Amino acid sequence: MAMGAKQENWRDIIAERLRERNRNETSRYADIIAYNNRLFDAAAKLRQENLELKIDKKIRDSSGGTSGTDLNNAQIQALEKKVLAQQEELTDLHKRKGEHSQMVITLNQKLTELQRTLAEKEKALAEQTAMNVAMRDELEELKTSYITIKDESLAWQLNANSAEERLRGVQEENAKLLKLLMEYKSRDAEIMNKENDKFFREKKARIESELERAIKDIPGPSSLGGLGSDMDRFDFGSDGPPEGIEFKFDAHDGEVNAVRWSPVERVVATGGADRKVKLWDVGKGVCEPRGTLVGSNQGINSVEFDSTGSLILAASNDFASRVWTVSDQRLRHTLTGHSGKVLAAKFLGASFLVTGSHDRTLKIWDLKNRSCTETKFAGSSCNDLVTTDSFSIISGHFDKKIRFWDTRTADCTANDIPLQGKITSLDLSKDGKFLLCCVRDDTINLLDLRQNKIVRTFRHDLYKVGCDWARVSFNPTCQRIAAGAADGSVYIWNVNGPLETVLKDPNGSGAAVTAVSWHPFSSVLASVDRAKKCTIWSNA
Repeated sequence: MAMGAKQENWRDIIAERLRERNRNETSRYADIIAYNNRLFDAAAKLRQENLELKIDKKIRDSSGGTSGTDLNNAQIQALEKKVLAQQEELTDLHKRKGEHSQMVITLNQKLTELQRTLAEKEKALAEQTAMNVAMRDELEELKTSYITIKDESLAWQLNANSAEERLRGVQEENAKLLKLLMEYKSRDAEIMNKENDKFFREKKARIESELERAIKDIPGPSSLGGLGSDMDRFDFGSDGPPEGIEFKFDAHDGEVNAVRWSPVERVVATGGADRKVKLWDVGKGVCEPRGTLVGSNQGINSVEFDSTGSLILAASNDFASRVWTVSDQRLRHTLTGHSGKVLAAKFLGASFLVTGSHDRTLKIWDLKNRSCTETKFAGSSCNDLVTTDSFSIISGHFDKKIRFWDTRTADCTANDIPLQGKITSLDLSKDGKFLLCCVRDDTINLLDLRQNKIVRTFRHDLYKVGCDWARVSFNPTCQRIAAGAADGSVYIWNVNGPLETVLKDPNGSGAAVTAVSWHPFSSVLASVDRAKKCTIWSNA
């Protein structure tokens, strides 16, 4: 109520001020109006006198009296002058009357405009007043909301502090549980190592016992045949190429991109699009999962064991490479620095490794310092690479070239070798003299590194390379090569040229085979495909 009364007082004050200004503006013309009225009165009086004089003259003229002679000429002339002066004054008054009338009209127009302006300002004032009232109400609501939000903020802060305390408690408990879990894993690893050692000792003792028995019981040349039959029972396969499927299992939840055998035991490592590296034990007559290595944020492109089988290296699409220990399956190193997905990674000696990336570079890493020691700019995406020793690197690229590198120099150490298509994979013979190269034009080329030229090309009418990262492989004796095809088959050639066999799964899905890997001491072959499967081929 007080606010409304105050607003009405403001309106009355403004209206009173406008009326006062109107009075001030009109008061200055009051004398002119009064003088104009007096002139009108004087003019009317003179007109009356003039009319009376005319009537009097007419009467005198009509009467023909001689009274006119009584007036002297001087009086007549004086009266005529006076009438003339009055007429001139009357004309001047009419003129001033017209000017004053025009002035009054102009002032009335100004007054009308001022009144209209006053009305507009009163209307704007009313709107502003209403807006002020609404803004005051809104301000009061905002103040109320602010107080409420402030109280809620204090409550949330208290809840956050409590949650942080609980989080610290959970983290401490998690650390304790993790430590306990690692202790349990370490114990399990020790137990597993002891069981493996016991198994291999028993196996070795059994083989030695069988050898001694064979030597004692069957003397002479025929003993060689017996020895061979006994040895076959402990070998993973004969010298011939694989003939059929030994195991086939679902390896990953997505496409399987990489496969590699352990160099010391019958364990297969696979890497897939589900961001995991998995270990599979296939040495006990059945396929058993050995463990899952996690830590990658995107799909795995390649896997590689070190020479001792204790470390496993994987390249990933998340621009990084990672190293795990096989015994406890713990992530030991995460190497980041590439600006594109890492397509290949290989160990380089005992404490270094090299990675090739889609960002057109190769990087050399020091595992002790967990740092990149050198970057080599290839100018094209590196799809695969191999290492011949602690200094030499061979890389295959998207621009259809093979490049040779030495870690002791910055640039390529030899001329590039151009091929007829994009290079999908490389594999090096054990003696380091021959290089196997899979090309996207559906051929496999064998290069003699001593001459830096292609000595043989493998192809078949039905063989098609399934993807840009399809991996091919030498067998342990480097007498055969294996390559997966787009139709789900595995082609095996003799290095001397002829195609020996084509491995097919009659119940397979026909998905493209992405990678193959030979067991390091036998003719057993592992292959993986885009249908999530891993297949172990043998002739047993």
